[in-house]
Amino acid sequence: MQTNAQLLFYTIGCFALACSTGPLASAATTGLGPSFKGPIGLQLYSLRDQFKKDVPGTLDEVKQFGIRYAELAGTYGLTPDQFKAQLAARGIKPISAHFPYEEYRDNPEAVALKAKELGLKYSGCAWIPHQGDFDEKTCREAAAVFNRAGEALAKHGLKFFYHCHGYEFQPFGQGTLFDLLMQETNPKSVRYEMDIFWVVFPNQDPVKLFAKYGKRWELVHLKDMKKGTPTGALTGGTDVKNDAALGAGQMDLPAILRAAKKAGVKWYFIEDESPWSEQQIPQSLRYLEQVKF
Repeated sequence: MQTNAQLLFYTIGCFALACSTGPLASAATTGLGPSFKGPIGLQLYSLRDQFKKDVPGTLDEVKQFGIRYAELAGTYGLTPDQFKAQLAARGIKPISAHFPYEEYRDNPEAVALKAKELGLKYSGCAWIPHQGDFDEKTCREAAAVFNRAGEALAKHGLKFFYHCHGYEFQPFGQGTLFDLLMQETNPKSVRYEMDIFWVVFPNQDPVKLFAKYGKRWELVHLKDMKKGTPTGALTGGTDVKNDAALGAGQMDLPAILRAAKKAGVKWYFIEDESPWSEQQIPQSLRYLEQVKF
């Protein structure tokens, strides 16, 4: 027969167990917090140098970060099936990947087959080749390539996207060539990935762009910019040492994350191209767990 004290102890114990396995436990998921709900993954290009030396060891490190989703940029000498198997063995799901512009232009069907082999949901392009300043002719040609690629991939159940890189914000008409690219691509088959670094670098405003183009932004690259980094160039390039851990740089991340959520962004990926990405990626994940917006 239980005493009142024993019953009280049992009740308290059951309550503690329920809390540890309920909502409070889920709040401890890596990279997620009271405001930022993700889903969050890693652009594996962040560890490109490590992958060149040791693919299994680098994927072990990604798992240790607590990362469960990935965006790919190559398979580092492995076949798509082999790389997918390495990811699966560590509980990492590939969501998207970047492939070269020329492959979409010349044979989008082949890109679709590789993306299917990798088990992707999205297949994207992160750079439009151009000489000198990005211009209207190149922009219109790219829009045509993207429309064809989007239609080809859709037949395989895949979504095509373009990842902005900063050079597209050349002035054009009442806006920019990026606006022209948006206007000339089919919303039904061409999505977009905002790299917030490459929006801030040419002195554009991610919050305004999220508001302007809303649901066309389905993916986002999260990275911060080192304080004091010069901005305003339309080159799409800067020293990789200017990448900072989230919350350690000069960006207004709470406002950006709030705008991304309102726009309906479906996937977020940390990308850190700096030489110290291994140290900064965990810092960025901790920031996302604590940020309030």
